[in-house]
Amino acid sequence: MKLSNVSKQYPKRGFALKDVTFQLGKGEFAFLTGHSGSGKSTTMRLIHMVDRPTAGEVRVSGYSSDKVTERDLWKVRRRVGYVFQDFRLLPGRTAYENVAFALEVTGTPPKAIKPKAQRLLSQVGLSTKAGAFVNELSGGEQQRVAIARALVNDPFVLLADEPTGNLDERATRGIMELFWDIQAKGMAVLMATHDLELIRQYPRTRVLELDHGKLVYDSRSPDDGVSRPDPPGPPPPESTGQEGGSSATQGGL
Repeated sequence: MKLSNVSKQYPKRGFALKDVTFQLGKGEFAFLTGHSGSGKSTTMRLIHMVDRPTAGEVRVSGYSSDKVTERDLWKVRRRVGYVFQDFRLLPGRTAYENVAFALEVTGTPPKAIKPKAQRLLSQVGLSTKAGAFVNELSGGEQQRVAIARALVNDPFVLLADEPTGNLDERATRGIMELFWDIQAKGMAVLMATHDLELIRQYPRTRVLELDHGKLVYDSRSPDDGVSRPDPPGPPPPESTGQEGGSSATQGGL
C-alpha cells in the first residue's frame, strides 16, 4: 500500500491532505496520529478508495486510484479491512451472525460460511462467545467481533480508525495484542489514534504524524526496512521526567 504525493481538497473546506507520501509493506504495523482534523480519517478513506485524491496516487494491492474503474472498486475494497471506533455491529444479532452476515454479503459460498465464521471468531479469541448477542458483550469483545468481520475477505491491509478510543486499558491491551498477531501473519496494519500514551508504550513501532493535512513526521526513514511492532508485554514504567509537548514527535517518541 502506497501514497505518492497525495492531496485531497474539498469545496469550501480547503485541503484535508496535502502532498502526503508514505508506504506500508506486507506484515508492517504503523500508528497514524495527529490532532482532530489533521487528516487521519481522510487518509483512511483514500486507502479504502471510498474517496479519490485530488492529486497524487494511492496504490493498494496493485490497483491505482488513477486507473481503477468503478467496476473494479469492489475488488480493491475486498483487499482492505476496516475497523471502526464505534464497532458498527448489527444490533439484536449474535457475534456469529454478525460475522456470518458479512461473509454472506461478500459472496462466500453458503457451505463455507459457518466454518469460516467460527475460525475468525476463534482467531480473535471469541470462540466461546459466538452465540452471545452484541448487547451481552463487553466493549473489547464487540471490537473483536468487528475485527473478525473486517477479516472476512482475507485483506491485504487492515485499517483501524481509533479502534481503542472507547475501550478501557485492559481491553485496549487485548486489542493491541490481537493486532500484533494479525501483523505477524503478514497483514499490514495501519492504526489511527490520538492516544499518545498508547503510542509511547511501543517506542520501536513506526509512527506517522499528520498536522493540518501534512505528514510532518515518520519515525522510519525510507531505508530502514519494514517496521515491526514491539512484542506484547507489560508497558514500560512511567518516566519521571517531564513530557515535552503534545506532538507525537516529542515526549520520548
